[in-house]
Amino acid sequence: MAAADASSGQRATGAIETGARKRRGALGWLKPAVFALCALPLVKLAVDGARDALSANPIAEAMNRLGFWTLTMLLASLAATPLKTLFGFTAQMRVRRMVGLFAFFYAFLHFLVYLGLDQALDFSDIGADIAKRKFITVGFAAFLTLIPLAVTSTDGAVKRLGFRRWKRLHRLTYVAAVLGVVHFVWRVKADYLEPALFAVTLAALFLARLAPARAKRAPRGATAPRAL
Repeated sequence: MAAADASSGQRATGAIETGARKRRGALGWLKPAVFALCALPLVKLAVDGARDALSANPIAEAMNRLGFWTLTMLLASLAATPLKTLFGFTAQMRVRRMVGLFAFFYAFLHFLVYLGLDQALDFSDIGADIAKRKFITVGFAAFLTLIPLAVTSTDGAVKRLGFRRWKRLHRLTYVAAVLGVVHFVWRVKADYLEPALFAVTLAALFLARLAPARAKRAPRGATAPRAL
């Protein structure tokens, strides 16, 4: 009897593993496709730069594009969990880390363009900019917030920190997103449509994230009213 139970358990485990392998195989295209999609804005930026097609102020145009895609990918990575919680979608969880790392990569390039091309590595001016111009102060803070998230994005970091501490640390993603949106709002001088869209999207993600948490904290001892 015990042998039969063990054999049945092994068959069930094997079936689960086979199903998992089939699901991974069916979505084998997802990571390369998302990687290509995330890299496409950078390719277009490079092509436009080579063709001298970056508007009258190419440095500002490059910074604007890199900042836009930083925020886009950061919010896309934040949307992965609400999509799973609210709608049961799981495919995006396979690429969430990649999209988040692309967000950091674009933020890093955005900062490099500012340092090297906009400020010509004049660190005294850079320090004065960060200290005096509030949109640069907030943008710099957003970039600094992203650094520990990128450094601890590996499986090894999760093991070293422990999942709970790692999860608490990566809640800083929301802090970085808020700072990034504020940076964008303070950066623009006329057209506030794009910053407003980012702000509304981030607010919706906050609500989507908080709603299940509030439902879990609902009092368990509550009872239905008695029928009269």
